[in-house]
Amino acid sequence: MATDQLTKKTLNIEGMHCASCVSAVEKSLSRVEGVEEASVNLATETATVSYDDNKTGVEEFRQAIEDAGYAVADAQTESRMLKIDGMHCAGCVNSVEQSLKNLDGVTEVNVNLASESAKVTYSGDLSTDNFAKAVERAGYSLIKEESETGQTIAETKKQREQEKLDKAYSRMWWSWVLTIPIILWMIPEMIWGYTFLGELGYEIGMIALSGVVIFAPGWETIKSALKSAKNLTPNMDVLIAMGTLAALSTGLVALLHQFGLAPDFHSFAGIAGMIMAFHLTGRYIETKAKGRASEAIQKLMTLEAKEATVERDGEEVKVPVQDLKPGDIMVVRPGEKIPTDGEVIQGKSSVDESIATGESMPVDKSEGDEVIGATLNKNGVLKVRATKVGKDTFLNQVIKMVEEAQGTKVPIQEFADRITAVFVPVVLGIALLTLALWLIFPSFFGEIALWASAYLPWINPGMGQVALAFYAAIAVLVIACPCALGLATPTALMVGSGMGAENGVLIRKGEAIQIMKDVDTIVLDKTGTITEGKPGVTDVITFNDTKESELLKIAAAAESGSEHPLGESIVQEAREKEFSWKDADDFEAVTGKGVKAVLDGKSVLVGSKKLMIQEGAIVNGMVEEKMTALENEAKTAMLVALDYKVIGIIAVADRIKEDSRDAIAELKKFGLNPVMLTGDNKRTAEAIAKEVGIEEVLAEVMPDQKSDKIKQLQSEGKIVAMVGDGINDAPALTQAQVGIAIGTGTDVAIESGDIVLVKGDLSAVVKSVRLSRATFTKIKQNLFWAFFYNVVMIPLAILGMLHPLLAEAAMAFSSVNVVTNSRRLRKKRI
Repeated sequence: MATDQLTKKTLNIEGMHCASCVSAVEKSLSRVEGVEEASVNLATETATVSYDDNKTGVEEFRQAIEDAGYAVADAQTESRMLKIDGMHCAGCVNSVEQSLKNLDGVTEVNVNLASESAKVTYSGDLSTDNFAKAVERAGYSLIKEESETGQTIAETKKQREQEKLDKAYSRMWWSWVLTIPIILWMIPEMIWGYTFLGELGYEIGMIALSGVVIFAPGWETIKSALKSAKNLTPNMDVLIAMGTLAALSTGLVALLHQFGLAPDFHSFAGIAGMIMAFHLTGRYIETKAKGRASEAIQKLMTLEAKEATVERDGEEVKVPVQDLKPGDIMVVRPGEKIPTDGEVIQGKSSVDESIATGESMPVDKSEGDEVIGATLNKNGVLKVRATKVGKDTFLNQVIKMVEEAQGTKVPIQEFADRITAVFVPVVLGIALLTLALWLIFPSFFGEIALWASAYLPWINPGMGQVALAFYAAIAVLVIACPCALGLATPTALMVGSGMGAENGVLIRKGEAIQIMKDVDTIVLDKTGTITEGKPGVTDVITFNDTKESELLKIAAAAESGSEHPLGESIVQEAREKEFSWKDADDFEAVTGKGVKAVLDGKSVLVGSKKLMIQEGAIVNGMVEEKMTALENEAKTAMLVALDYKVIGIIAVADRIKEDSRDAIAELKKFGLNPVMLTGDNKRTAEAIAKEVGIEEVLAEVMPDQKSDKIKQLQSEGKIVAMVGDGINDAPALTQAQVGIAIGTGTDVAIESGDIVLVKGDLSAVVKSVRLSRATFTKIKQNLFWAFFYNVVMIPLAILGMLHPLLAEAAMAFSSVNVVTNSRRLRKKRI
C-alpha cells in the first residue's frame, strides 16, 4: 500500500524501560494485520504506527501492546462542560451522548438531564463548534457560554511527567528506608563477625527487609518481569528480578541450614535488597534525565498564550485561545504574546520571533505582514486577523514535526536493535553458563578469585565454590544493560530535534541526521533560496549632479501608477528609505518599454533605451557603458530622464539575500560543494553564482527537469542534499538523499523535506548541517559507550570480579551516562 494512503497513529506506552521492551512492542505491533511499520521510541515512551485503517485500528494495537506485557497510556485529555437546550427525557440524553461519542477524540461523555449539561472528556483539537455540530445532529442545540475547561494538553503532559517522577522518587526513597538498616546490620558482621540477634535473627532479618524492598517499592519491576516473561519477550526487569530473587533465595537456603534442612550456603539475601534499591535509584535518575532531555519540546508546548483579546460587537472581550476562530480580530498590546497565527490589519510594532527562528533581533511588523502565534509583541498595539487556529498554527505544526521526528529511527540504530532484540535471552544464557562453568571448573575460577582478592576487597574466596558461582551469575544478570543501547539514539535525537525547533530547524526524519554527514554536494535552488525571489533595486547611478534621493523620488512619482513588478520595486525602495514625493500627472504605460508622466510640468521618462530614443531623450556613450556593465551582471537597467535628459539609471534584479555569501563560504568550510540550480539563462546564472562564490552552475533547468539533474549528480557518485522552497522543488527534494525545504514564515507543513527551515535564509542551512553533524556525533558516542560498557563489564562479571552491588550501580550509571551525554548536545553552538 502507498505510504501516503496509510494512517499514522502515535500511542503513549507505559512500562517500557529498556531496548528489549522496545523490541518486544515493535514485534507485537508488526504482527498485527494491516500494520506497515511500527517504530517505538524508548526516550519518549511512544509507538508510531503506520497502518491501513480498513484492516486494523487502535483497539488492535492496544491488545498487541498488552500481549507484549505493556500498557497503552491514556491519551492526554481535557474536559469541557457543555450546556444543552431541548433535552427532556432519557432518550434525549442517549441521543446526545451517542452523537458526541462519535466525534474523533472523545473518550467519555456524561449527559445530565437535570442540569441539561454534558461533561465531555476528549483528546485532540476539538473546538466548541465541533461539539455544537454534534449536538445539532442529534436534534438539540448548544448554549454557547463560558465553558468550564480542564487543563491544557501541555499542562496535562507536564502533570503526568511529574507524577511519573514522583512515583519513581517514592519507590527509591522507600527502598533506601528499608535498605539502610540492612547495611547497618551487615557492617558489624562483615568487620567484627558480630551478628545482632544472632545467626538466626540475622538471616531472618535480611530476608524480611530485602523481601519487603523487592516486593513493595520493587513490585512494579517484578510485575513487569513476570508479564514480559509470560509473553516470551523478556526485558531488563527479568534480569533484575532474577538477580534479586536468586540472591534472596540464597538467604532462604542459609536459613533452612539453621534448622538442618539444607546444606551450608553463603547468604546474599541482604545484597538482594540493595540491588533493588540501586536499581530503583537508577530508574529515578534516568526518569529525571529523560525529562530534562525532552525539555525543549515541553517548553514549546507551554509557549502559547492562554487567552486572547478579541473585538466582538464593537467591544474588546477576553476569550480562551482554544475558542478563537479564523477571521477573529485580535488586539495585541505591547508585552503580550500574539495568541495565534494571523495577519496584521492595523498598527506597527516589532515582534520577538526567536521561538520560531532562533534569531534574537525583533522583526518589524506592519499592515499586511504575517505574525506567528506565541511570539512576543514588543512595542506598539497591533490588530491581527486570525488566520490559523488550533492544530493548524505554526507552533502546533512545529510540535507535531518534532514529535514525529523523535518517533523515527536513525539507520545506525538498526544494528543496536538487532542486538537488543536478543540481548536479554543471551544474557540469561551467559548467566547460566557462568554458573555452570564455575561449578565445572572450580579450580580454574577459584584461582582467579584468589588472585583477584588481593586487589579487590569484595571478593571472598572462602565463601565456597557454589556461593562464588552464584555470586558471579548474579553479577552477570544485574550488570547487563540493554537500556543504554535503547536510549543511545532516541535521546540524542530528542535533544537535537528540540534544539533545532528552538533555532528554526525542523528535523522531520531522523535518518537525515546520519545521511547528512556523508553529503558532499549541496544543490541550492536560486530563486527564493540564494536570492529573495522578487525584484528589488540593486544600484542607483546618477548623472548631471542629480542626487540619489531626487532620482528615486522622481522615478517613484512616475511609477506610482504602474502595476509592473519593476516599477513596484522602485516605489518600494523609495518607501523603505522613507522618501515622500508629489503625485505625477498624465501617467502612461508604454508596453514593453516603460512609463511616461508629468511632474511639476516637466516630462518624466522611466524605462528602456528604446523608450528614450522613441521620446527623443539623448543617451550618450557614458550612459550606454554603465547600462552594459549592469546588464552583464544580470540586472535590468532602467533609465530615468527629466525633460528629455537622462539623469540616472536604476538597476533592478532578484536581490541576493544578505547572508548568502557568508553561508555559502561556511558550507565550503564543511567540505561541501555548492551547486546552483536555476531556470535562468546561463549568463544571468553565472553572474549571480560568481557574486556568491559558487563555481558549479546548472542553468536553464525547467521545474520538471530539476529532479533529473539531481539524479545526474547522484549517478556521478555524489551524495546530494537539495535546498529548495518545498513546493516547486518537491520532486527534486524527494530525489536528493537529503531534502532541505525552506518554509515561508508560518508555512512549515512541507511534506517533501527531510529537514524544514522556518527562516528562508541560507544561514539556516548552515545551522542544519551543524546540528545534524553534532547530533550524529552524540549518537555515535552514545552507542560506543553503551557497547563498550557491556563488552567490558560482562566478562568481568563472568570472572567474578564485580560485586553485584557495584554491577547494579554501574548498570544504572550506564543508562544515565547516555542520557546525560545527549543533554550535553545543548551546549553545542549551532
